[in-house]
Amino acid sequence: MSDTRERRGPSTLAVHGGEPAVRSDRSLTTPVVHATAYPFEDTRELVDYMEGSRERPAEYGRYGNPTVERAEAKLAALEGGEAAVLMASGMAAITTTLLAMLRQGQHVVLTRDAYRKTRVFARSVLERYGVGVDIVEPSAQAVIDAMRDETRIVLTEAPTNPYLRVLDLAAVVKAASARRVKTIIDATFATPINMQPLAHGVDLVIHSATKYLGGHNDLLAGVVVGRAPLVAAIREFLGMTGAVLDPHNAYLLLRGLKTLALRVRHQNATARRLADVLAEDPAVARVWYPLRPDHPDHENATRYLSGGGGVVSFELHGGLAAGTRLVDALRIPKLAPSLGGVESLVEQPALMSFFELSPDQRAAIGIGEGLVRLSVGVEDPEDLEADLRHALAALREG
Repeated sequence: MSDTRERRGPSTLAVHGGEPAVRSDRSLTTPVVHATAYPFEDTRELVDYMEGSRERPAEYGRYGNPTVERAEAKLAALEGGEAAVLMASGMAAITTTLLAMLRQGQHVVLTRDAYRKTRVFARSVLERYGVGVDIVEPSAQAVIDAMRDETRIVLTEAPTNPYLRVLDLAAVVKAASARRVKTIIDATFATPINMQPLAHGVDLVIHSATKYLGGHNDLLAGVVVGRAPLVAAIREFLGMTGAVLDPHNAYLLLRGLKTLALRVRHQNATARRLADVLAEDPAVARVWYPLRPDHPDHENATRYLSGGGGVVSFELHGGLAAGTRLVDALRIPKLAPSLGGVESLVEQPALMSFFELSPDQRAAIGIGEGLVRLSVGVEDPEDLEADLRHALAALREG
């Protein structure tokens, strides 16, 4: 008979995953350990630790922290991975992973919808150090066609930002594995609740834990999850670069994770509801939501996602001015970057993320002037819908 613990659901894992049955100090919650060094009882313990025959906290805070390690164990459990390593931000997780895994003369493939700073890092840093970079359309065939003998990594997001594209992961993994290429998915938008890339053969999953995992817009963190040897190599590199996570932020992350499934399922339902409202409004030219049948990757989304996520992107007739009027007419969502927290947030990518580019330059990289990105929080869906309908009415009347 199989162990029932193998079938634990995401909320159970979010609360109990990676946790001991009873802590040595009998604390119900993980304590925050603020320490930079962890002394040894004697030389024998030091030698045992160095030889790997004794488990205990790392000797120095840059190499590990008990609070951080508990959060890592929980995240590995949620993703179904062997190990996880936390870092100071989502960008730290991306840059440290790429630097740890690539060297001069090698090649990486990214998709055009990948986070802008990821693409900027690839062009401005990796290429400077002799790593080849191709940035292609967010489709499995485009990624496969871009692979070559020097390719070592394929990195994409699922869903992507801001158009929520979803690649055929199985096709990419099959082609990459045949070439001994590592696959990395930034699954920040999906969360472990809506998708588990490791189960589809992906080598590493990255999250900006700042977003849904933390969930309260009060911490910065990033995580890499995957097989233990690969994660260990990244952790060793992190020990040199030093972008480690603060233990207090790890505590906030642990607290936020306990309600992850509850929050994400609520956000899934609300976002789909608002996407349908937007799709019916004459002021809206197009809506992107992965589980709507009109999304270009709907088939892949239904295959890989159990929920559509909490982000809805849409294009308004009337361009930038129309977007501005709508954003300013909304009363519940805050005008701010980021996503995934309990507060709903809204932004115009043309102003928030690509302000320095001209309209033609934005169009060249696929950013429409009337594009709006709405990140749904955990407010009552009826209130968010009423607020959105009011703003759309104001836009039509204005």
